[in-house]
Amino acid sequence: MTIRIVLADDERMVRTALRAILTAEPGLEVVGEAATGAEAVSVVRELAPDVVLMDVRMPETDGIRATEQILATLPDPPRIVVVTTFENDAYVYEALRAGASGFLLKRADADALVQAVRLVAHSDSLLFPAAVRALATEYGRAKAAPPAWVARLTGRESEVLRLMAAGLTNAEIAGRMGVGPATVKTHVAAVLAKTATRDRTQAVIAAYEAGFMNGT
Repeated sequence: MTIRIVLADDERMVRTALRAILTAEPGLEVVGEAATGAEAVSVVRELAPDVVLMDVRMPETDGIRATEQILATLPDPPRIVVVTTFENDAYVYEALRAGASGFLLKRADADALVQAVRLVAHSDSLLFPAAVRALATEYGRAKAAPPAWVARLTGRESEVLRLMAAGLTNAEIAGRMGVGPATVKTHVAAVLAKTATRDRTQAVIAAYEAGFMNGT
């Protein structure tokens, strides 16, 4: 299945470079571009891509607000990867909290870019788990008391959430826990439902902000 991609960045040279890298790969297709956050929202609504590479800082509407609008207004929204110059950035964390599925540094090499797009499209692992943890530690909004969902997790679901936070794929989690991949998928779905999150990235951020990951 071809992964359809929209590029959103206010620098034409960046979009050109990203397009050249992605279109050279089998199974990847760049279907549209946008130079502002507002334009990104419009293009995504029109073209319904699978993945959006979203610059975090753009004129008119920044990547955070564009991410929020896309996820709030589309019934089947794409996966959004924030593209940024700086890894340890409050803007990046806010974009992840807004619903982005991961982030990618602009200096990343071509292989890392392609791998990130494929990984996010299949939503089977967490991009840069150590970096997500660092961002959550620095910018996370710790809650005064654990939310109710923490107590509702079963022992297996808690284990799955911790392994998700470590960046393991479903297959790797299955191997670690000694269960089948289908069982892991069921546990992941339960974790997302109980944490009221859209994907693994938001579930892991919720876990850090709830204090669930303390001591791990």
